Formats: sequence, C-alpha cells, structure tokens
Amino acid sequence: MCGIVGFLDKNEQTDFPIGRTVLAMLQALSCRGPDSAGVALFGGRGEMRLRLSVPTDEEPESVKHALQEEGLTILRSYRSGVHDARIAADVDATKLEARIQQRLPRSEILCLGEHMSLFKQVGSPDQLEAAYHVSSLHGTHGIGHTRMSTESRVDLSHSQPFWAHGVPDLATVHNGHITNYHKLRRRFEQEGYRFYTENDSEVIGVYLRDCLAAGRSLEGAMRSSLEDFDGSYCYLAATKDQLGFVKDRYGFKPLMLAETEDFVALATEEIALRRTLGLDFAAHEPAPGSMRLWSINAETAALAVS
Repeated sequence: MCGIVGFLDKNEQTDFPIGRTVLAMLQALSCRGPDSAGVALFGGRGEMRLRLSVPTDEEPESVKHALQEEGLTILRSYRSGVHDARIAADVDATKLEARIQQRLPRSEILCLGEHMSLFKQVGSPDQLEAAYHVSSLHGTHGIGHTRMSTESRVDLSHSQPFWAHGVPDLATVHNGHITNYHKLRRRFEQEGYRFYTENDSEVIGVYLRDCLAAGRSLEGAMRSSLEDFDGSYCYLAATKDQLGFVKDRYGFKPLMLAETEDFVALATEEIALRRTLGLDFAAHEPAPGSMRLWSINAETAALAVS
C-alpha cells in the first residue's frame, strides 16, 4: 500500500515548481505509507554529482579523505550521514562506484548523475521536507514515493526512489509486488549485478539497466518488463529527459493519469492530483497492461510521447 507520484512540466510553469509540486502530491498520499518518503527531481545542472550514504559512526575525515582520493569534492554533509559531492570532469563515473565501495565498504551511493537530485529518508513526506527542503528545488520533472513496508526493513537503503546503480540519472518508484523477484534477482546476481536491499522494487532498476546495457531503449525495456515481471504492480521510471509508467496486466494496483497542455501528472490516487493541481482537467486510470513514456528534447523543449 505505497503511494507513487510523477510530474512533468511541459512549459516551465511558475505555478507548479517541481519540488513543491511533487512534495505536495506525496503529502496527499502520506496515509498510504508512513515508513519512508523520497523524491527524484530532474533539471539541468551542468556538473556531475553523487549523493553518498555512510553510517553516522564513520569518521568524517576518513570519508572526506576517501572521496578526495577519488577526485570528489564534498559540497554538503547532513547529520544523517549523507554527503553530496562533485565529481571531477576527468573521473570515469561508470567505474567510480566500485572504487568508492572499496574505500568505504559500508557506504552506498544513493544517486549519481548530472541532472538528478534524489532525496529519501525514513519518515513522512513532511519529515523529508524538514530535512532537505525539497519544495524549494526547481526542474522539469520528478517522481516520488511514500512507503508502507510489507516485506523488508525500514531504513534509508530500502526507501525509494531507487537509483539504477551504474546508469547516471535513472530512478524508479514502485507500488505493488513483483512476485518473481527472487528468480530475477538470482539471474542478475549470476550476471554480476549487485543488490543493496531485500526490497523487490530494487529489481526494476537492475532490469532496466541490464536492458540498456544490451543496447535497448528505455521504452523497449519498460515495454518488455510487462512480459518479464509477474505480480501486481505499477512503477514509474525517470531519466534526465524522460518520464514513463508501466501498469501490470492484471490492473490490481491503482494509477491515475492527467495530461494537459501544461503538464503530465501521475499518482496512485486522484486526490494527489486534485489537491495539488486543481480541478480544471480530466484524469483517468490507464488500462491494465499499458505503458507510456514522455520524452523532452532538451534542445527544442519539444515533448514526444511513445
């Protein structure tokens, strides 16, 4: 019984800044998941960054030294043990994660990319806002999640969104249950992929990463997941210039969609759309077994739908 939301601003609207909008949609769904909350917001930044989580008992100087050795500059540290760092231009970001984990074995990179800012923590959307002030952030689109834990631990790692490790600027949120998760996980682990949690939702990012590594498009990967995932689920995926959803073929998990000339909005319940965006638009529930992807051309600001 989690809640997921997504929002894409087509026209750089001042009425619905991305951080405030995604947070408000999450707050409307907070009754669906009191255990943790998170958002992944996207917009131009011009430099590669990562967000790293280390246990709070880790010596701050050792963290700073390890990151400096890898060509990173710490920009901000939070009391929760989360650190934001800038990646030097000449650093190979695709290999950086493994090297950091060798230096800091108890660490986890929560996100990496040039366009994505991912914030998550144990607690409600209001607590997320108090810790990170996500409502003040701007961008083009974003996704969010509020979680009720039904089968795995309540901690930072198990909170969503999940970054697709190894793929800059790709994140997912999920409501439901992927029943063949263990089978998929064994397959991916045999192929060398690492899992960081026992949460079935994590397999979505690994699956998309595997498809992308094989040369497939994100659209093709999301469409094929309808055949490869069993269970009752809805998930959203977002990159620096794309936002999309997948709704399983049974249609047991709710998802509402509204699209106007100004925005695309998705939420587990319609109340999140109405409380945040008003009443002057139509909303509907996509059909079971449906998938849709909106793409923004960064150069022309055009929107394509597939």
